[in-house]
Amino acid sequence: MTLRPVTQFAAPASLAVLMAVACSVTGVQVSLGDKPSVAAGAGGNFDPPDAAAAQSGGTFAQTGGGGSLGVEPDPNTSCPVGTETTVSGTVYDPAGMLPLYNAVVYVPATAGELPAFAPGVACEKCTESLRAKTVALSGADGKFLLKDVPAGRVDLVVQLGKWRRRQTITVTPCQDNPLENEDLTRLPRTRAEGDIPKIALSTGHSDALECLLRKIGIDDSEFTTASGGGRVSMFVGCQGDNNGNFGANKFADRLGGQAFPSTNQLFDSGTLNQYDVVIFSCEGHKCDTIQTPANVAQLVEFENKGGRVFLDHDHYNWLNHATAPIKSAAQFDSGPAIIQSPLTTQINTAKFPKGAAFAEWLQNVGASTKLGELAIYAAKSSVQSLSPNRAQSWIYRDQDPTGFFYFTIGTPVAVQDTDPIPDACGRVVFTDLHISKSDGGNAKDFSDQDTPFPDGCTNSVLSPQEKALEFMLFDLASCVQKESSTPTTPPIIK
Repeated sequence: MTLRPVTQFAAPASLAVLMAVACSVTGVQVSLGDKPSVAAGAGGNFDPPDAAAAQSGGTFAQTGGGGSLGVEPDPNTSCPVGTETTVSGTVYDPAGMLPLYNAVVYVPATAGELPAFAPGVACEKCTESLRAKTVALSGADGKFLLKDVPAGRVDLVVQLGKWRRRQTITVTPCQDNPLENEDLTRLPRTRAEGDIPKIALSTGHSDALECLLRKIGIDDSEFTTASGGGRVSMFVGCQGDNNGNFGANKFADRLGGQAFPSTNQLFDSGTLNQYDVVIFSCEGHKCDTIQTPANVAQLVEFENKGGRVFLDHDHYNWLNHATAPIKSAAQFDSGPAIIQSPLTTQINTAKFPKGAAFAEWLQNVGASTKLGELAIYAAKSSVQSLSPNRAQSWIYRDQDPTGFFYFTIGTPVAVQDTDPIPDACGRVVFTDLHISKSDGGNAKDFSDQDTPFPDGCTNSVLSPQEKALEFMLFDLASCVQKESSTPTTPPIIK
């Protein structure tokens, strides 16, 4: 399988006049509620694409998420019977490496700036309308096909939740226009390229989810303290707990050397609702010093308002310490369990369309050799049972009904065990998969107090279960629907 196509699209010579309308446009700075963005490519891991690469697939200019290029279609295009004007391509993660499922691709309905996302936590339902001329969803292979596309110079937007990036392309009428350069259809790496959800990440000694965010393509310039303006705010969890170990707690000198504030400050400062996503990386213990009744109540309120929360292994205690009804979504057992490694697990596809797409996606990206199975290393076994009207299992162990390794909760949850599954605003993820020991059981990426970030991120290759976790992170960020439903394109207003 080829994940990074490079073949360029060549326009027929007879269309040279039409293609000549394209022009070069400089990038536009955007502000997403923080300080103004920096120039694209500044201070990060990735070099900006060269001009030649940016022209693949008929595209002659690009812009960030808040520019004002607008739509300049040809209103007089009339295609012969049996032909139509389409745009096809594949949506990629910010790194431009892995295809993404369930991303929205569209041509905006009007010229001018895209409407800004409201800052802070919000209820983002998939039924909300979108102002667009045409819209499509990416499939389990990341591919999309936009139909009835205006000919000429138009904006193309790729969006997944509050991830959003806009490019400008030139569309040749009455044929398909394949976008074969992954740089045209990937999500942004920096604020200068587009919109990125505001993420709070709490480091942990037993896992290194901050390294996974770098691997999916978020630029180093976006990792800052809360006051630094980056889209990923770094906190250190559980300092002072009895085990004496905690995650990375400062930046390397080349990134400024600042110390991370304690995760308690995320709650004490009253700024939790300024974030879209909160990620808790595993501590190796239950982190009781953070999970006070007041902090747990704040987190539940955040989830119910539309917040997205990623709980890694021992952070199940956030659910254990909560009150009903979300506490009833899952039952946990902290007792040690000896689990073989690697362990073959199953993907839940029964009456679960997103689970079926997940299974296909794992095969498409080379993470699974058999449809519906995933081999994982260093698995934990924390989950004993799930409430069927409050939680959705994704990865489980066959022949053991208590072996759940990944599930999601739509929030707010059903009050009674017999209540139907309600419409949700937010989403909670729980995983018993780690990345630190995801490659044959040998830790490559790690997080501890003696190693400044990102020096513990030593591996650039995603293991199969890291790929599974990437899928989870982007699903967590996507618009919210009932998990049992099949994703559909949003209704559009032209």
